[in-house]
Amino acid sequence: MKITMIGSGYVGLVSGACFADFGHDVVCVDLDEAKIEALRGGKVPIFEPGLADLIERNARAGRISFTTELAPAVARAEVVFIAVGTPSRRGDGHADLSFVEAAAADIARAMDGFTVVVTKSTVPVGTGDEVERIIATTRPDGEFAVVSNPEFLREGAAIEDFKRPDRIVIGSEDTRALGVMREAYRPLSLNKSPILEMNRRSAELTKYAGNAFLATKITFINEIADLCEKTGADVQQVARGMGLDKRIGSKFLNAGPGYGGSCFPKDTLALLKTAQDFEAPQTIVEAVVQTNEKRKRAMGRKVIQAIGGDVRGKVVAVLGLTFKPNTDDMRDSPAIAIVQTLQDAGAVVHAYDPEGMPNASQMFEDVVYFDDPYAAMKDAEGLAIVTEWDEFRALNLTKVQSLLKGLVLVDLRNIYDRGELEMLGIKYVAVGR
Repeated sequence: MKITMIGSGYVGLVSGACFADFGHDVVCVDLDEAKIEALRGGKVPIFEPGLADLIERNARAGRISFTTELAPAVARAEVVFIAVGTPSRRGDGHADLSFVEAAAADIARAMDGFTVVVTKSTVPVGTGDEVERIIATTRPDGEFAVVSNPEFLREGAAIEDFKRPDRIVIGSEDTRALGVMREAYRPLSLNKSPILEMNRRSAELTKYAGNAFLATKITFINEIADLCEKTGADVQQVARGMGLDKRIGSKFLNAGPGYGGSCFPKDTLALLKTAQDFEAPQTIVEAVVQTNEKRKRAMGRKVIQAIGGDVRGKVVAVLGLTFKPNTDDMRDSPAIAIVQTLQDAGAVVHAYDPEGMPNASQMFEDVVYFDDPYAAMKDAEGLAIVTEWDEFRALNLTKVQSLLKGLVLVDLRNIYDRGELEMLGIKYVAVGR
């Protein structure tokens, strides 16, 4: 099957590479010439485990290619996926659909014969209707169907999520389009991945509702963690006791500094704006958004308090800058607010992250970066673990003790044992424990 992916960012690259690995003929389009040249040269502009190898293998086999020329790529395709960005719009928090709308108009002008146009980007309810209107207006004689096919890819595990998904959501009531989409995903039938076919608006809302619910679980357990600290309970034990209830489940019940990333912050905001437009208030999600934003700064204050309440002129080491491990994504990372809070209090921040430092350097001023975690913590008054990268899970604690000037470790991901650290004379501060 001939597939064209409009947008060669995170979703477009992962989806395109996986479709190519299924045996489909995939062309990825992007207006960024530097990005396309890099991809043609085998350089992947994002960090995602396994993605570079997947692209290299399928490019060598001739199943995936990259171009800046949209028209010929669309004209050849049976299915065109729109996988462009939908960031929060400045000023009001609505999803910015300008890239989606521009792609729809470009597709309309270029398509040749019956074409299934698929919104893979995360878009508010009703966007498919607007895409359909744009295409029909631009190309009144065009044969096409617009389908919603939201992505459910976790950064750091995206290839596994695409190839072994919990479900595939397809929003369309067009029989011909549904047949084409089933063929596109047919290779997943071996894994018995369920395909859920529904109307387009339901598919669009499924994505937002899912992300809002997960964000709610994270925020809920973080507030329970605060209560645990006040009452002497242990949030990890509470979370395990909750998670073993099959109605609740254990995932997304790890207390920490709050959620971030490319999806949850913008998608919860977009859901709230959609709810306002339709006069159906989402007060729970509204509280989640507000609570999560406050928490990030509160975690910075937690670090300051652990060090003694005054960090002016003192070095504080921060391990982990990305919003989660196994990605270089800094978007809405809790580390941003934590580092800013430390700097606002006068601290000198020394930082290390396995993949995030190039992106972080574009966001922070006066942060000192190091090539390994131990160099970052040398002579620091305290150490804060902000992101749970694997290499932080088994630090040489004796070496940590010898390097820190102030023996304080603030573990915002609860990955260490209090007793082991206190035996070394290190003050240990965790979340909800």
